[in-house]
Amino acid sequence: MLHSRQTLPSMVIASAALLSACASSPLSRSEVLADAGQAPSGQPIQPVKSKDGSFTGEMSGTPAAGSKFEQVRIGMRADEIQKLIGPPDELYSHDTGKRWIPFYLGDDARRIVVHHKGEGCLTFTGGKVWGGGDHVLIRMDIDPAGLCFQP
Repeated sequence: MLHSRQTLPSMVIASAALLSACASSPLSRSEVLADAGQAPSGQPIQPVKSKDGSFTGEMSGTPAAGSKFEQVRIGMRADEIQKLIGPPDELYSHDTGKRWIPFYLGDDARRIVVHHKGEGCLTFTGGKVWGGGDHVLIRMDIDPAGLCFQP
């Protein structure tokens, strides 16, 4: 015979699974293409090591010689990049699926995407569930046409 204390953990796990399934949001066009290994510009997405080698980011396209994005590296913080190449022309942010993981304490609960006209888009970790974080560059889309920016 089961006692209420024995069923409580299974009820909590089932509730968490149900909440995370209900909380998922539809994927944007960019996210669907990224899952297929392709950027909105049609270029393939390549894995790139961060400047300190601690993680692997993503990059589509190749920066032109002398362009602003030629100076940017995966793993740089947003404030470093802004000092180096100036402020973006457009910006938006969105939640990631990690936002809905109970007790998730990492820096990737949100994403920030910035657009530099004539260059492309940069995607940063957007911070923790309750704010804060380093806003580290995890993806570069070299796309002068701006197809990468789709809020």
